[in-house]
Amino acid sequence: MVTLTEKAKDYLKSVSNGGYVSLGVKGGGCSGFQYVWDHANNCPEIEWSKPIDDVLVLDPLAELYIGDSTIDYVEELGGAFLSIKNPMQKSSCGCGESFSV
Repeated sequence: MVTLTEKAKDYLKSVSNGGYVSLGVKGGGCSGFQYVWDHANNCPEIEWSKPIDDVLVLDPLAELYIGDSTIDYVEELGGAFLSIKNPMQKSSCGCGESFSV
């Protein structure tokens, strides 16, 4: 099960436009897989997971690769981003944009 921190929930609600934010995984990047964020209504052909905290839905394929992850919204001097702490992740690239399991 994916867990959202309060900061992540607040951020996702602020960008959801009244719908759901979606999270998927696709092949690519220098480590093998990349996280893909979007709005669920942009991909109506996907059968999304049950909503998490009434704001996030997962692509069924993503559920295989991000189970038991925690998503946080991090604000730093250089910018803000969603951070995924994925216990299945074995490695990631230097920029943090891709991962392997």
